Amino acid sequence: MKAFIKFAIISLLSMIITGFVLFAGLGFIVSYFAGKPQKSDVIVVLGGDNGLRIRKGAELYRAGYADHILLTGIDEQFYRPGHPNWREKLIVSLGVPKKAVKVDTKSKTSWEEALNASETMNREDWQEALVVSDPPHMLRLHQTWQKAFDGTSRKFILVSTKPPWWDPMCWWREKKSFQFVINEMKKNLFYSMMYY
Repeated sequence: MKAFIKFAIISLLSMIITGFVLFAGLGFIVSYFAGKPQKSDVIVVLGGDNGLRIRKGAELYRAGYADHILLTGIDEQFYRPGHPNWREKLIVSLGVPKKAVKVDTKSKTSWEEALNASETMNREDWQEALVVSDPPHMLRLHQTWQKAFDGTSRKFILVSTKPPWWDPMCWWREKKSFQFVINEMKKNLFYSMMYY
């Protein structure tokens, strides 16, 4: 009986420690696929941000990583080509020429962003893309873009912003990063059932 109790206590402690390590490691898991930028044909700046992704896209453009930028996540309902929205205005104000910027107004989800970007790249004969988003978005983006590019010769590199609220080791301490990671885990599960 004592041996059984000892075994039960050790098993329980092992499960608690394993659970904690997995929980703590989620920050590294969701951000793992961020890479270093390389010369590409287009910089795809994903929607859903407050300007940080736009700034990173402009930084990559100014550093000469690509000659074109594709902005996604701009709602078709409110888009007027002659009247740039705030994301277009911001990227132009950061030194990107208007003629270098294309806008995707069709995409409403990360899945649609990847599919529509792939179609745009096919039309424009672009082979390589830098895809800009926030660190906890990287796992789902990796799976999504891989699936969207499946069967093509196109390639992508995920490039992460550097938000002040992100720490992969202590992600649960900051409210914004905590919500982002938990939402991403839910979305990863949903995407794995729906798209992959």
